[in-house]
Amino acid sequence: MDTNNAIDIFAALAQATRQEAFRLLVAHEPEGLPAGEIARLLAVPHNTMSSHLAVLARAGLVRSERQSRSIIYRADLEAIRETVQFLVQDCCGGRPDVCQPLLDSLQPCCTPPATGESS
Repeated sequence: MDTNNAIDIFAALAQATRQEAFRLLVAHEPEGLPAGEIARLLAVPHNTMSSHLAVLARAGLVRSERQSRSIIYRADLEAIRETVQFLVQDCCGGRPDVCQPLLDSLQPCCTPPATGESS
């Protein structure tokens, strides 16, 4: 990733509806969502959502796949990993303890929810 790629990604996410759509797609990984469902869940007209999804796709944040009559959109988590890595690649000045809180804060997003304890 280079600076121009990062700028494209941040520009795509610098609009509220696109940011909400991306976060929605992240929450629905790995299955993804049809474009119409994204529009419905965010209460955005279909043609407007299509434009937003196109911006996200050009930035490399989402990918799409046709399934029958629907287009299923998925977040490109690799793009986010590359973006975060780009942002922190020179982090810490050789002191990993400085970056550890950042790394720790990323862990809970991938922890399965608790399923209730038996007594």
